[in-house]
Amino acid sequence: MCGRFTLSQPAEAIASTFQLSSIPELTPRYNIAPTQPVPTILSEGDRRQFQMLRWGLIPSWAKDASMGAKLINARAETVAEKPAFRSAFRRRRCLVVADGFYEWRSQKGKKQPFYFRLQDGQPFAFAGLWETWQAPDGEKIDSCTLLTTTANSLLRSVHDRMPVILKPEDYNQWLDPQTQEPEQLEPLLQPYSSEAMVAYPVSTKVNNPTNESPECSEQLSATSD
Repeated sequence: MCGRFTLSQPAEAIASTFQLSSIPELTPRYNIAPTQPVPTILSEGDRRQFQMLRWGLIPSWAKDASMGAKLINARAETVAEKPAFRSAFRRRRCLVVADGFYEWRSQKGKKQPFYFRLQDGQPFAFAGLWETWQAPDGEKIDSCTLLTTTANSLLRSVHDRMPVILKPEDYNQWLDPQTQEPEQLEPLLQPYSSEAMVAYPVSTKVNNPTNESPECSEQLSATSD
């Protein structure tokens, strides 16, 4: 699964990387957690629209918003069939913007967090789905989930799953609402290349979602925690 990630890149870099028509309002985030607003890109006609969505997809038929906390991830292998995700998989896909993510490995009776990012340190996009839910009182919540797949060789020693990181050349196809058949989309949902990524242990400070300092994603030295 993927339960925490980062986006600390300047807003100008995000706009350039994802070909946005305007620079989004962003502050550096080092410990993004479920139920918080996350930066996403949706398709709006022939343009890309930047939008903050609540992390944890709330299906349109859910009785209350609490269901979203259980749906922060969707398995790529079953997303086309699951009632909570299948409609969004066909018609409401998004890019979730990040520059790294965390996973935990159990060792010596505790869980050690590791940070994963691209070799070049550039921002990238998770494959995401989005949905709009309306409460009985009329309140609307736009929410999203991240797709996961089997871990690549770099992640495998830490966790057996990883978030789907899309290749830039696949962004348009993933966002295109006219592309609706699962067989057109499933080839995009592969483990990202291990050779293009780096990983290292980080402080357990990231375990607490209220900790938001750059220290969360800094490499752990032999003498620190």
